[in-house]
Amino acid sequence: MKKMKLPALLLAFALLFTLTACRSSGDDPSGAPSGGASQALPSQEPSAEVSEDVHVTPYGPVHLAVLSGPTGVGAAQLLNAVDNDPASLQTSYEYTIAADNSELVAGLSNGKIDIATVASNVAVNLYNKTDGGVRIIAVGTLGVLHILEGNGTSNINSMADLVGKTLYAAGQGANPEYVLRYLLEENGLEIGKDVEVVFADAAEISAKLLSGEIECAMLPVPAATAAIAKGGGQVRQAVDMTEAWDALENGSRLIMTAVVARSELLETYPDYVEHFLADYEASINYVNSNVDEAAEWVANYGITPSAAIARLAIPQCHLAFISGADMEKNMSGYYSLLYAVDPASVGGALPGGGIYWTRN
Repeated sequence: MKKMKLPALLLAFALLFTLTACRSSGDDPSGAPSGGASQALPSQEPSAEVSEDVHVTPYGPVHLAVLSGPTGVGAAQLLNAVDNDPASLQTSYEYTIAADNSELVAGLSNGKIDIATVASNVAVNLYNKTDGGVRIIAVGTLGVLHILEGNGTSNINSMADLVGKTLYAAGQGANPEYVLRYLLEENGLEIGKDVEVVFADAAEISAKLLSGEIECAMLPVPAATAAIAKGGGQVRQAVDMTEAWDALENGSRLIMTAVVARSELLETYPDYVEHFLADYEASINYVNSNVDEAAEWVANYGITPSAAIARLAIPQCHLAFISGADMEKNMSGYYSLLYAVDPASVGGALPGGGIYWTRN
């Protein structure tokens, strides 16, 4: 199947255009203005020429996009099947591997992407910005954040042990920051008083940690995995933040990745969404059970820097497929907790139940 790479400049322009243009009564429900880049749903009539080894639908291939990094790891087996064994899938796909959430936001907004794996806070903001034109259909990844300790020490074994420390952290203004703030507060620590937090990009943090310049850091997989692997025993995982979240028993799960789809597709072709969910669940299960093989795919698709890093990272990604009522329960609880930390984390307002798609 064809693999599409969307030019970054075009995507940036598309995002700016779709988020600022006025909508008319005839606009696409995804939020793209009429007459723009939005793609109308095809006729129900199938193509005249259909490959015998691919499940071509009247809609045509489902346009899937995954984010490089942990958000895309669970889809590795599905992507490999698209390229090498399409007959094993329940529907046909074209796919994009994006480097940044903004690329996915642009593609979902202008109709060039049907289904995508995105950061969970991006999902709720997309729902709000598109007036319900994009909805959540599943969870693909739980927490991927880890507190690391350098300099060959082992003084940090819980969030509470960060008292008096300066913690370097990636992900300011996104899921990682809000999760960190919540976990610190729940463990009785106040930023600026009990612990200093310095935000920087993951590459800078990793370099400082490996050089011994800093003592502890919060990084996501696979950056955390790479730092441990390169540390030569001087860098260790101190706290798995997913486990720290679960230990609070707050009735929610730490959810870093949401799978979203355009509402137009959900309403018009729900069967194809169900087919995708089956293929995606099978992919997550396969990746979890066949780490060595999946690691090669993950690296080949550029989702992680190398197979060696992927092999170590996959078990730390907490890959999990959750849909239906369980998805709604866990995600609504997660969003409520993020909202309590900072309303901006979910776009200023908690989403209603309409954000979740569960087929009756």
